[in-house]
Amino acid sequence: MTIWVNEQIDPSGMIHACIACCNESQAKDCHESFEKNLTDNQKASGWVARLRTVDSWDEVPVNALKLN
Repeated sequence: MTIWVNEQIDPSGMIHACIACCNESQAKDCHESFEKNLTDNQKASGWVARLRTVDSWDEVPVNALKLN
């Protein structure tokens, strides 16, 4: 099973928002939203929106909103 994980990460590597789901289309829409919600100042200071895949719910950060 492929699980899509969206994360907003600050310059120190701390995850501030995380949503995980099994639907690729929904995950890509979420990623676009995460990207748009980062301000220019955040981007300049090193904030990133990352979309990645994992194979198990055990690999999803515990603080994630998990959507089935």
